[in-house]
Order: sequence, then structure tokens, then C-alpha cells
Amino acid sequence: MTDVSLETGAPIDVAIIGGGPAGLAAATALKAADVARVVVLEREHQAGGIPRHCGHPPFGMREFRRVLKGPEYARRLVARARKAGVEIHTLTTVTGILPGGVLTVSTPDVSTRITPRRVIYATGVRETPRSARLISGARVQGVVNTGALQSMVYLTDQRPVQRPVLRPFLRPVIVGSELVAFSALMTCRHAGIRPVAMIEQGPTATARWPSALLPRLQSVALLTNTRLLEIMGTGVVQGVTVAGPDDQPRRIDCDGVIVTGQFTPEAALARCGHLKIDPATGGPLVDQWGRCSDPSYFATGNLLRAVETAGQSWGEGRQTGQWVAQDLAGSLPRLSSPLSVVVRDPRLKYAMPQRIGLPEADAEAGMEKIQLRVTQHVSGTLVARARGNTIWRQAINTRPERRIAVPIAEIVLHAGVGSVEFVIEGSEN
Repeated sequence: MTDVSLETGAPIDVAIIGGGPAGLAAATALKAADVARVVVLEREHQAGGIPRHCGHPPFGMREFRRVLKGPEYARRLVARARKAGVEIHTLTTVTGILPGGVLTVSTPDVSTRITPRRVIYATGVRETPRSARLISGARVQGVVNTGALQSMVYLTDQRPVQRPVLRPFLRPVIVGSELVAFSALMTCRHAGIRPVAMIEQGPTATARWPSALLPRLQSVALLTNTRLLEIMGTGVVQGVTVAGPDDQPRRIDCDGVIVTGQFTPEAALARCGHLKIDPATGGPLVDQWGRCSDPSYFATGNLLRAVETAGQSWGEGRQTGQWVAQDLAGSLPRLSSPLSVVVRDPRLKYAMPQRIGLPEADAEAGMEKIQLRVTQHVSGTLVARARGNTIWRQAINTRPERRIAVPIAEIVLHAGVGSVEFVIEGSEN
């Protein structure tokens, strides 16, 4: 449902690209700050983002103070935004971003150009497909990612005419053990699908405890230190070859493969446009207010780095909406000599934000933490250096894909201008 035409009405103050939790939270926060016209541009037929097809709990605890399933959570976010006065334009695709906040937009009926005062980029993430993972073997039916599986299963439940749940397979293997892999496991249970195994290259499950208990409760083998070598079959999946801790290949009979996780920001628009991209995160390069290299654009949610929960993205979106409202009012500091944040260790995946402004004492501080993430299990000391000197250090003991938060205030206090780099010392893997 589209509220009003983009081409009519008052000038647009803020356009938000993406109608998931981060985008809807930003839009609602902007209206709460009395920003006049706020529009959400969503390419799908419904807003709500990934939770729309995650038909399981837990969603909504920080947003609504109750445990919800994904579709109900998404509906509540949309309803809250509409009640606040946000315009939500579905089946609306942004095809280009130009300097100064100019957007080219396409709908089923028209292509147009809009010029909002500010743009918030909130397009989220996507899972890495099989092709990009370089998984060898037959090109057969029955290989899907979690999003495709959940669309088949849960969006069928939401159709006006109820139909049998679509089951692309009955006995698949799940590849990966990030949180989304356990979401896939719950989706399978809902659909009457019984996975035969979940495989993980690392020594333990990537998702936090107690997620790893779920496969055991569903009688699904969790095989750690195990790599997927090959997918086998003629026309459809008939099995996979894996290598376990002894590095010896063995076959697992199955009729499907669910490849999960390894998320990457959905930043195609930025890559094809003029915004600077951080090669480590894959998303736009931002300062601590989420402001991009073109100050007309802000970015928020999982687009900034992959991947956090819907609740975390919602919280970040709400903050970004508040910062953009301040920017429209002229109270957000400009960056004259920003501090660059870089990682100098292959075990560190990224740092976000990548620039830190040094605002006046009475200015809002923006993000409180620099977010870092490691690529493997690390036990050692995380060190921040500036001008060749150690300015901050902290002992860490963390697993792959865990978020490490570093207080920005402590870094700014000692770093000065130029750059700050992060390394790990004394690590034991």
C-alpha cells in the first residue's frame, strides 16, 4: 500500500531506502522529532524486512516488551511507522543515487527523480550464495540459502488462500552455524523438514550459547571441524561430501543443502554510485553519526556491517533518525579533520565507524562504540595505536563473528588527529 504519490505533496525532507527494522525505526524517530515529510522506499510488496519471513520467535523484546514471531514483529513496526505519519512506498526501487541526495526511483507505473533534503540508506544484508563460496560439485536443484527457504515456507502461510507449505527437500544438510543457521533449523521444523546434519568449519558453533543445544533437541547432528567439499546428484541433490577433523572425505546422503550466513551488506547502489565504500565491511564508509562521504546521505543497520539482530538494527535505526533530525536542524557537527580508524591485523575483520569527528564539547557524541569483529578465535590483547604509541588496550577472548566494542571517548581522548589503528598482541588461537 502506497500512501501518496512521490511526485505530489510537500517537498520530501528525508527518504529512507529500505523498509526493514532499521529503516522503519529511523523513519519513526524522524517523525517523533517533528520532521515534516518522511518517506520509506521499499522494493518488496510489503515493508518489514527479513523478519517478515522468519516465522519464529524471539523478536520484539526491546521494541515492544514482548516476544513475537517475525511476521507479527514486522507488522507492528510498519503499523507504528504509519501511525507516526511515515509514508511507506512499496514496489518502489531506487535505481540510482546521485550527489546531493538526488535519487532516481522506479515503480510499476513510473520512473521519476526525487530530491529529499537527506537520504538514509538502510538496505540491510544478504547471504553469500553458493557461487561466491566456490562450492564444487553438480549444479542441481535443492541448494538454497536461508532467505529463499523462509520465503517458500513462511510467505506461503501469509497468502490469502492457504496452500500446502512448500518443501524444496525433506532431508537437507545445513551449512554454517551462525545465528541464521539456527533460524533455518526452526524453519525446517515448522515445515516438517528433518535436516540430517549441520556442519561447521570451526571447532564450535559460531552462534552464542545456548543456540548449539537446538540441533541436539531436534536430533540433528552438529558436526564441527567439518568442511563441505562437494555437492553430488543428477538433477537434484543426492548427497554431499564432507571432510571432518581427520580430513578424510566421507559422504552424507541428503536431498538438499541450505547454505547459511556469510552475510554481506546490500550495498550495490553505493558501489555503483559516488559514495565511498569501506572494503573491510563492504558497506558505506561512515562517521560516528552514520554520515557517509556525501553528507546528504546517512547509513544505518546491517548495511554498515554484517550482521546483527533485528533488535540491534532497530536500535541503530532509531539513533540514526535522531541524528538526521539534528542535522536538518543544523546542530550536527561537520568533520574538519576526522580521525581515521583502520585495522592492521588479518584476524580483525573490520572497524566501524571508519571516521571519527572531533566535535565541540556540547555536541552530541554519536555512536558511543567502535565496533570490531574477529575472523577466528582470539585470546590476547586488543591494542589501539596512534602516532606509533599505544593509547588503549584490552584483554579479549572471543570467537569468530563476535562484536568487540571499543569506547570512542577513550580513543578520542588520546588519539588526536590522523589515524588510529587496531592490532592484536599475544594471541593464542
